[in-house]
Amino acid sequence: MATLSICVVTKNEEHNIESCLQSVAWADEIIVIDSVSTDRTVELCRKYTDKVYIFPWKGCGPQKQQVYELATQDWVLMLDADERLTPELQQEIQEILKYSRYDAYEIPFQSYYCNKAIRFGDWMHEKHLRLVKRSKGSVVPRLVHFRIEVSGSVGKLRHKILHYSFPLLDVVIDKMNRYSTDGALHKLSQGKKTSIWQALGHGIFAFVRGYILRFGFLDGREGFMLAVSNAEGTYYRYLKMLYVPRSG
Repeated sequence: MATLSICVVTKNEEHNIESCLQSVAWADEIIVIDSVSTDRTVELCRKYTDKVYIFPWKGCGPQKQQVYELATQDWVLMLDADERLTPELQQEIQEILKYSRYDAYEIPFQSYYCNKAIRFGDWMHEKHLRLVKRSKGSVVPRLVHFRIEVSGSVGKLRHKILHYSFPLLDVVIDKMNRYSTDGALHKLSQGKKTSIWQALGHGIFAFVRGYILRFGFLDGREGFMLAVSNAEGTYYRYLKMLYVPRSG
C-alpha cells in the first residue's frame, strides 16, 4: 500500500486547524508550514505532528511549493486549514493508496459562505487538483491560487472536500483585501496594465457572471452576497494595480 503526506500552510488558524488535521490524522505524514501565527495555531498543530515549520509569508504559491518539497511519502494531499475530508472521501483516498490508475486526482469541493452551502454561482461544480504522486507533481509558485503541474494522467474523485472559506463577514472583507492585493501584484509581475474603467468593467462582469449567468440567485441571500464580494474583489484587484507600485 502506498503512503500519504498531508501538506498544510497556516496562519492564525486556531479556529480551523484541529478539524482539518483530525480529518487526516490517519495519514502517514502531516507537514505544516506556519506563516508566523500569533495565536495557538502552532501549538495545536503539534498535537498532530512534529513536522511543523515556521517561515514568513512569501505568497500562496511559494509557501505551497515549500511545504510540498518537504513531503517524503508516495502521495501528497494539499489542504488549507479551513478544509476537511468527509469520512467518505477519506475511504476513497485510502482505496487509491492501495491501487491507482492515475498519477493525480481532482477533488470536488463543497464550499460554504457565511455557513451556507453554496450550490451555484462562481463556486458551482468547484474542483481542484489536490492529490498527486509526489514524484509526478510540482507546485507552480504563483502569489495567488497555487497550481499543481502533473507529468502524467489525472483522474477525478467522487467525494468532496468541505471548505469553510468565509464563516463571517469580517473574514470575507479581510480575505478580499489580501487576495486582491496579491492578485494585483501577480498581474503586475506579468507586465499587465489596467485603468479605472477596466477595473469597473471587470467588477461588473464578475457580478453578472456569478449571480446571473451561473445562477447564483438560486442560493438566496448568500448567493447575492457572494456575487457582490467576488465583484468587489475583482474591482479592487484591478484598481490596486494602479496604486500598488506607488505604495511599494
